[in-house]
This record gives sequence, C-alpha cells and structure tokens, in this order.
Amino acid sequence: MDALILSRLQFAANISFHILFPTITIALGWVLLFFKLRYNATGDTAWMRAYFFWVKVFALSFALGVVSGITMSFQFGTNWPGFMETVGNIAGPLLAYEVLTAFFLEAVFVGIMLFGFRRVSNRIHTLATFLVAFGTTLSAFWILALNSWMQTPAGFEMRDGVAYALDWWAIVFNPSFPYRLVHMLLASGLTVAFLIAGMSSLRYLKGDRSESMWKALRTGVFLGAGLIPLQILAGDMHGLNTLEHQPQKIAAMEANWETRGNVPLVLFAWPDEEARENRFEIAIPNGASLILKHSLDGVVPGLNDYVGEHPPVAPVFWGFRIMVGVGMAMLALSWVTSFFLIRRAQMPKLLAYAYAPMAFSGWVATLAGWYTTEIGRQPWLVTGVLRTEDAVGPVAASHVGFTLAVYVVLYVVLMIVYLSVLTYLALKAAEDGDQSPLPGVEDRALAQPMAGE
Repeated sequence: MDALILSRLQFAANISFHILFPTITIALGWVLLFFKLRYNATGDTAWMRAYFFWVKVFALSFALGVVSGITMSFQFGTNWPGFMETVGNIAGPLLAYEVLTAFFLEAVFVGIMLFGFRRVSNRIHTLATFLVAFGTTLSAFWILALNSWMQTPAGFEMRDGVAYALDWWAIVFNPSFPYRLVHMLLASGLTVAFLIAGMSSLRYLKGDRSESMWKALRTGVFLGAGLIPLQILAGDMHGLNTLEHQPQKIAAMEANWETRGNVPLVLFAWPDEEARENRFEIAIPNGASLILKHSLDGVVPGLNDYVGEHPPVAPVFWGFRIMVGVGMAMLALSWVTSFFLIRRAQMPKLLAYAYAPMAFSGWVATLAGWYTTEIGRQPWLVTGVLRTEDAVGPVAASHVGFTLAVYVVLYVVLMIVYLSVLTYLALKAAEDGDQSPLPGVEDRALAQPMAGE
C-alpha cells in the first residue's frame, strides 16, 4: 500500500482509539455532578459511593483520552502537512481555543475532583466537578466546530490556495455544526448510560444488591431511555441537513444509484461499485423518499450524479446501518428495563444478562457513526476545498506502515488493560457492596444532611 492509504489507516486507527474516551468523559462528568448534587441534597452516602466508583472510571478514561489525543495531533505535521498549509489559518485557532479554554479548565480542576473531597469544602468540590464536566463539553464544542467546518466550510476565502478567515461566527457556527454537536453530545450520553447500566448489571449478576449499585443502575437505564428518542429526532434532523449540504454522502448511506423519486429504504444489500448496483437487496418500498423528503415520491440524489466525487459506498452504507441497528437495540432494552424498574422496582436477571454485554454498545454506535461521517466526506478532506490525496506528506510508506503497526499493537494492549481494570473495579465493588469504609462521607451526612460545607 502507498503512503496515502497507510496514512489514512494510521489516522483512522488513532482517531478510533481516541474518540472512545472523550465519548465517555463528556457525559460522565455530568453524571458525576448529578451524583454529587443528589448527595448534597439528601445526605444519602449511597450517592457518594456511586460517585467514588465512577470517578475512577472517569480518571482512567480521561488519562487515555489525553494521551491518545496528543499522539493524534502530531500527525497533522508528520502525515498531513498539506492540511495545515491550506487551512491552518482556520484549523489552528480552533484547536488552540480548545486547548486554552476547555483542556486547561479540565486539567486545573480534575485534580480537585479526584483527590480533593477531604481537602476542600464540599461546595468547592462540587464546583470542581461542575467545571470539569463543563470543560469536557466545551472541548467537544471546539473540536466539533472544526470537524463540522471541514464538512460544510463557511466564513472564509481562498487566496493563492490558502484559506483565510472572514467571519469567525460563520466558521464556528457553520451549517452542520449545531446538528453535529447535538448528535455527538447525545451519543456521549447514551454511551455513558449503557456503560453505567451495563457495569451495574454485572455487579447485580455477581450478587451485589447495594443501594449504590441500584442508584447507578437506575440512573443509567433511565438516562438511556430518555436520550434515545431525542437521538433519533436529532439524527433525523442531522440527516436532512446532510442531504442539503452533502447529497453524495446521503446517496452512499442509502446505496441509491440513480436520482429519482419513490426510492426504497434499503435494509440489506451488497453495494457493487463496479456494476453500479446493489446485490441481494432487501428494501422497503418508498421508505427512503419518506424519511428524507417526507413524501412517498420524494426525489433522492443518486450516486451516478457524482461519479469520481462520491465516497466508497460499502463502508458508509454499512456504518450507517450498524449505528441505527445498535440504536434500535438501545431503545428496546432501555424501555423494557425502565418498565420493570418503574412498575416492580426490580430488574429480571434476563435483562441484566442483556445489559452486561451492551455496556460498550455506545462505542460501537459512535464508531459506526464517525466512520459514516468521515468516510462519507471522501474524496475531500475539507469539502470542496482540499482533497485528501493533496494533503498527505512525503513520508515513506515503509515508515508510515511501521508506526501504524506500533500504534495498533500499543492500542490493543491499552484497550485490554482498560477493559480489565473496569471489570476488576466492577467485581471488586460487587464483592464489597456498601460495606467498605468511606471516611469523611458518613460524618458529613450525619452532621449536616444538606452537606453545605
């Protein structure tokens, strides 16, 4: 393989590993704040036990996200110098804003959140938790602003092949940014909801019936049940926005070859780009027209209108269906479980067995969605401005291949360690229940139920 393909694979490996951890920390910070506020309001130490358990998961995820993010950023200079040479006037400031506002905010207060409970007042500790949660969301804001601008660039002009900013408001709030931001924040929320419910279900299956486990389990289940309908709505709006600004991506997602009305919704097929047709197709008549145009005979763009300008069809087509399929499974499982928790205040073991393997289903849906988005932008790195092949650097293919192999081996090892630690934490918590000592928490709750200081 040449340097272009290897560089794309290397960046894909890095971003695939990196994105897993911000997807957890963005929403988990707010869940930790919820646990802390519930403790402040009730004095119930079970909420603080839930907080102390999940803050460990946050710390581990935060550390891996920071390290993998730094590694990934180096590739802009080593593998993709054409990117910064062409659009660095826009990408550079947006990345700098993320570091100067979000990352510094997280870095300053995460230490207080992790280690300061018994060293600062309760109000300061709660404030630190809020600022870390706000920082993770602010980080997502800036990164998604840049990514969305690469999808739907606005507010700039080209001079001698270099992009110059004209309107920073238009750059940040480009046409796809609001939809992409909401979609990603909801994806993070769902990832965390199922991670919490899944790990709590593992504790439940190991015999843990502690109050802190129940509080975390209910939080995860109800959060997932509430967010998944919102995600479906946001996804529909995001799809309509993509249809307007990136019709070739929608055509690939639907594996629709000819621009026409009465387009079926393809449930299963094997897109054949050589023959420009779908093999083994199973479809719902008029379904795509109804979803995308809200009309049974709505006209949907076809790939044959974008020959040489559309993305690889199969990965976009399948990535989208995996994301939607996981979302439907989330909807069914969270709503059925919510019914049992509300009506019977218990959860059948069968549902716990279903939730445990779904703990990382949010990761699967997020990666599938990101592959759909990023591969769907090809052959452009910045739509209509910079082609991917024009941004790659002169690094030898052998060098890129070697570092890619090192990255993959390292990331596999780190992922095994990460999952092992999370499993150990869950099993240890199930063994201890609510019996392990929690210095400082019981006294505070007893002396001051509202936990003011």
